[in-house]
Amino acid sequence: MKRIDQALLALGLGLMAGAVAAAVTEQEAAKLGKELTPVGAERAANKDGSIPEWKGGTPKAKRKLSDARVDPFAADKPLYSIDAANVDKYKDKLSAGQLDLIKNRKGYRLDVYPTHRSCGYPDIIGERTRQNATLAKLSTDGKESLVTALGGAFPFPIPKNGAEAVWNHRLRWQGEGRYEYYQTNFINPDGSFYGLAQDQVTLMPFSSTKAKSPEDVGGAQMKILNVATAPASRVGEVILAHYYLGSKTTDAWMYFPGQRRVRRLPAFEYDNPIPGYENLETADQYPMFAGALDRYDWKLVGKQEMVVPYNNFKFVAKRKISEIYLGPYPNRDLMRYELHRVWKVEATVKAGMRHMFAKRTFYLDEDTWMILEADQYDAQGKLWRVMEATIYPAVELGACVSQEFMSFDLNVNRYLAENATQEGKPTDWLAGDEGRIDPKRFDSDELRRSGER
Repeated sequence: MKRIDQALLALGLGLMAGAVAAAVTEQEAAKLGKELTPVGAERAANKDGSIPEWKGGTPKAKRKLSDARVDPFAADKPLYSIDAANVDKYKDKLSAGQLDLIKNRKGYRLDVYPTHRSCGYPDIIGERTRQNATLAKLSTDGKESLVTALGGAFPFPIPKNGAEAVWNHRLRWQGEGRYEYYQTNFINPDGSFYGLAQDQVTLMPFSSTKAKSPEDVGGAQMKILNVATAPASRVGEVILAHYYLGSKTTDAWMYFPGQRRVRRLPAFEYDNPIPGYENLETADQYPMFAGALDRYDWKLVGKQEMVVPYNNFKFVAKRKISEIYLGPYPNRDLMRYELHRVWKVEATVKAGMRHMFAKRTFYLDEDTWMILEADQYDAQGKLWRVMEATIYPAVELGACVSQEFMSFDLNVNRYLAENATQEGKPTDWLAGDEGRIDPKRFDSDELRRSGER
């Protein structure tokens, strides 16, 4: 009878917390580090060798912040280019959004280079990811919240559904925090643009290898403190945002220098527009996808070979913004594409829920779990916004990173270039790992005190 009572109590607690989905078996997890890479990608080359075997990625190395980033593949030449004249030949390797841009924007092309699987991670990230394979769980209460996992790791290296794959993107390891200096550009069809320069401190509490559970970091996944530095009309505006691992909604505050007041933003998630972004980006489009998963049904379609941005050293190198973001699309001579395997995930709005994007399709790089391509559709099934991210290995981290991404709004024929770092000071990717970020800066009361000074 005592055992029955204990079992009923455990069942009741599980129902109160939201039952949790089962992790993979030990037999499945044993593939990690063998036929699978430590974070779950296929180690082997593809059949024709156009995607090579993964051999560990770019090794970690010391690098001074002031050093120019070295492109190890600078001597590569394009294997072929995809444009309007030959796009149908390659359509099975492209997303719907890529096809639309190639077919409907004169001169738009993808220069495809030899594939280099340059992305790896420190050994400890792989070790903890291996533990998460049989440990990490999402709630099954319809909210798809992260219930159990180790920090400093990918939670689901062998995903069983689309929500698990997208959580890998949300928790992709790019260090514990960084200082970054970038500009968000709002580009018109004729090439004219308005730039919003920003200094941002990003803290990733759950990227710490010391975190044993979401509770260890107060349920926080990411904290952002963003300060506008140009133009003059926007200088001093501050946005503070806290993203969470559980079902708690995103917290956000904004400081208005003209009023010397901090206001809580009532809705900084889902399809609510980011303040001051000219209705070109929703809260959950940054970066590529963030925030709650509960408004969608998530389908893991499967894996495919796809031409995606990769090893984009040339694109992110220091140069004038005006040389990069042109007319209806970025400078094609600066973008590099490669053939890689990606996971395809489809998100469809649940019955009874609403979102301006009724359907979304995401393409996640198998070696990093980063979303590199994303298509957003309206309620009539029409393609609305097309997103694309860049990626390259940061040797000081021993991992690949992604900042710059573009979002093309097909309805208004404009595009947004987010996190453009080319004119800014170098990103300090080691700031969080080496203790140069004060967590107290991300407190809303501290933001109010700073505004009063």
